[in-house]
Amino acid sequence: MIIDSHCHLNILPEDKVGSVEEVLANAKELGVEKVLCVAINPEQWHEVIALAEKHPQVYASIGVHPCEDKEVVVTDEQLIEAASHPKVLAIGEVGLDYFHFENEPDMSWQHERFKQHIRIAKQLDKPLIIHTRNSTPDCLSILEQEGADEVGGIMHCFVEDMATAERAMAINFYISFSGIVTFKNAKELKEVAAQMPLDRILVETDSPYLAPVPYRGKTNQPGYTHYVVQEIADLKALPFESVAQATTDNFNRLFKQAS
Repeated sequence: MIIDSHCHLNILPEDKVGSVEEVLANAKELGVEKVLCVAINPEQWHEVIALAEKHPQVYASIGVHPCEDKEVVVTDEQLIEAASHPKVLAIGEVGLDYFHFENEPDMSWQHERFKQHIRIAKQLDKPLIIHTRNSTPDCLSILEQEGADEVGGIMHCFVEDMATAERAMAINFYISFSGIVTFKNAKELKEVAAQMPLDRILVETDSPYLAPVPYRGKTNQPGYTHYVVQEIADLKALPFESVAQATTDNFNRLFKQAS
């Protein structure tokens, strides 16, 4: 079994990949039997929860993405109510993103949003799913200072170096590799994947984005997690089945209610 630890089923273009039912059937054919569907704003919370309610193999995560406008504010009560659903496994995706706000001098609003989500994750004892871009030192510092090690979580779509991975693992975060690790020019990331302890790796698609080789440039879908597993197996010179099983065990260890 393979688990896609991060996808956006609710926004997959049906004209390119088919219905959700078809996407999940295709995933199963490739060995992907569970998916975590991640919301990025309050408008999507009900969408991902509805998909999780309808499909036994689908789970949800709710949060406010750092690229959402600063005017997008949710109360603690709203977060708690949505995240308390039994099929919501995590809080996220949340974090910091300076890339899309490079001309904005004051990023305190992102920091406050991030801290709010960490606080609620700890209150509900649910792991965090972290998005970070051009902001990783600050992101990790906040996770450390706010005690996020109590719940741990996932460094989603990881593209950083081994030192960053080690710092994240020290506070109980797993490292999730996406289709980027299959790209020919991702040499440094391939080296990180090869060095990573197998019991701290997760795999994801981030679909509909970042389709792996051999589908790079096309619409991604959860089934393509298969190719991420294959790449990591090749990099570590391990059998495909060993990496598939290990990453599944890791997911179920982090999200016990999904096991």
